[in-house]
Amino acid sequence: MARRTVDSWRALVNGQPASGLTVSAYCAQARVCNASFYRWRRLLGAGVVAERRSGRGGVPAVVGNASDFVDLGTLTPRSARLELRLDLGGGLVLQIARG
Repeated sequence: MARRTVDSWRALVNGQPASGLTVSAYCAQARVCNASFYRWRRLLGAGVVAERRSGRGGVPAVVGNASDFVDLGTLTPRSARLELRLDLGGGLVLQIARG
């Protein structure tokens, strides 16, 4: 299955109200997961998604929203093991391990 671009998600999200269908029926017809639809509707509505035009094309990126920052505190030598896993969507996972 091909990845959707930010523009295609925007068109999908914007098309739902005019369809006259419930979100569940619309998502079933478009063959998208309800949770993905709601996530993209939230991201697009908050204006935190931009389209990167490099690499494989329409890769979504979250931009400049300070509320998305997570402070992990100070990492000291006593913190023997650190594992961080970020699911970036579309099967892309960033995993960092220290220790």
